Amino acid sequence: MWGRWLAPVLVAALSAFVAVGFVGVDRYARNYWLYRGFPPPSDPAYVSQRGSVEQIKVASAALGGRSQSVYVYLPPGYRDHPNKRYPVLYLLHGFPGRPLAFLLTVRMGVVEDELVARHRAQPLILAMPFGSTGTFTDKEWANGIGAAEGWGTFVSRDVVHAIDARYRTIASRRGRGIGGLSEGGYGAVNIALQHPREFSLVESWSGYERAAQNHSIFGRQLEGLAANTPLDRVQTTAATLRHTHAYFWFYSGTDDPLRLQNREFAAALTSARIGHTYLELRGGHNWALWRGMAARSYLVAARRLAHA
Repeated sequence: MWGRWLAPVLVAALSAFVAVGFVGVDRYARNYWLYRGFPPPSDPAYVSQRGSVEQIKVASAALGGRSQSVYVYLPPGYRDHPNKRYPVLYLLHGFPGRPLAFLLTVRMGVVEDELVARHRAQPLILAMPFGSTGTFTDKEWANGIGAAEGWGTFVSRDVVHAIDARYRTIASRRGRGIGGLSEGGYGAVNIALQHPREFSLVESWSGYERAAQNHSIFGRQLEGLAANTPLDRVQTTAATLRHTHAYFWFYSGTDDPLRLQNREFAAALTSARIGHTYLELRGGHNWALWRGMAARSYLVAARRLAHA
């Protein structure tokens, strides 16, 4: 008699336990993807004024009219000072990746709120475009050989124009910096060399300077590779970079194999007499390093970009 009703109860309980387990696993996976094992970002108690994030769409002629998301972090006090203009730091995500990683994992918004609240840095607008057609689709932030694949031009022209048109920016190269992590670091350097009059500051966080041998981007015979390899382009743009006083700030972890490319790039910049700082820091190619260096990265941009 007991078995007649106990078995369904046990089955129901087991089903509920499994369902809850799946929910827990799904929640953990989602949180890990958003925060990479770190706690969600939050401002400390002393921050009384916070920045705000907006998502806009930019229709890009370089991408054949495709509309791409761009997340914009407006600094604390932006709406309280309608006559003030701000420099912009453009941040390019890695692969696979999405732009909100800069706010959720690297916590750049919280870093800005803290530094501005402590009067340690000027406020910046942070512009974070989505540089692909999907999280797991590789575009390298480069102008590919295919039609409507101008991802570098999308950033340097279409996104820059959209941000200058919509927000109160310092709309000149003196007020623009570009940076990124991993593949985004490569993209920032490559775009800056392709458009040497567009940005005054270039930051690369664990990036690289030899283009990936990706046939879908650079062609069956890799015919687009050399034009998108910063180590091959430094000398051709050196005179313009010196004239415009462009500055490169980049770092690698001591356990990151890409540090060898970065050492070579630093030597090339030295030879070309282009202003730069290269750092090798204890760590690898990971979120812990990028998150740990977020405040320093922000401070470099805040100090080198033009003040209103």
